[in-house]
Amino acid sequence: MPDIRVVGIISKPAIPHASSLVPALIHWLKDRGLETRVDEETAIYLGRTDGLHRNDVPEGAHLVIVLGGDGTLLSAARAVAGREIPLLPVNLGGLGFLTAITTDQLYPELERTFRGEQRVVPRRMLHAELIRCGETVQSYEALNDVVISKTQFARMIDLEAFVDSQYVSTFKADGLIVATPTGSTAYSLSAGGPIVFPAVSAICITPVCPHTLTNRPVLVPESSTIELVSHATDNEAFLTVDGQVGEPLLKDDHVLCRSSEHRVLLVRPPKMFFFDVLRQKLKWGER
Repeated sequence: MPDIRVVGIISKPAIPHASSLVPALIHWLKDRGLETRVDEETAIYLGRTDGLHRNDVPEGAHLVIVLGGDGTLLSAARAVAGREIPLLPVNLGGLGFLTAITTDQLYPELERTFRGEQRVVPRRMLHAELIRCGETVQSYEALNDVVISKTQFARMIDLEAFVDSQYVSTFKADGLIVATPTGSTAYSLSAGGPIVFPAVSAICITPVCPHTLTNRPVLVPESSTIELVSHATDNEAFLTVDGQVGEPLLKDDHVLCRSSEHRVLLVRPPKMFFFDVLRQKLKWGER
């Protein structure tokens, strides 16, 4: 962990107890001589109007504290993509597979972080390109997943899938999920996909409610290029990245997914490991 002098803070909006937590955190950091950069939501909790756009918060920061849930962390991950800035995620309520640090643990974990005693775990991101009429019209970075799904009133959609130019199948389904190991405990898990240990170098392709019940999730190497072709009528399929950004698709749009050059660095408590989180969040039995 580098010498920390500037700390960014990204917050989920409209969390009641954050109105007391955020000012106390700012005061705690300033008492230690640290400069802070806050996003617009964090500034609101401070009664200020000078908050930065979320994508600007990591500029010059050595650590970014994320206050919220997994959704806030996904947004923060895209904001820091390409910069080796550790994220310290704090759960302000909800399930929180990725935001495993509680508010009670915030200050002790910060102290450990400043002493360089924390584990910093890298998580690979997924790069996606939307190709229309042979041209790349948009690109995205995802920590969890890239999804093509039917729109609200559409029937099942037809999606062709290729892995490294090898034809896999034409799926008639509600959608297809391309997930990282990090994203395996998100939408993919709800759709029947496997839980993938974060260090496994793989990408998971999970069909959503497939018409053919033998269409099952498939794990492919992290080095693979996955190509999805939507044959749905214009605007009857939608591309979604991390459940937060995306756009409607036109007929015969192609979506290319591959492992990103970027990774996200997550600060994890020294004694909290992946299976500890699974037992806690999924209510698995204790010994």
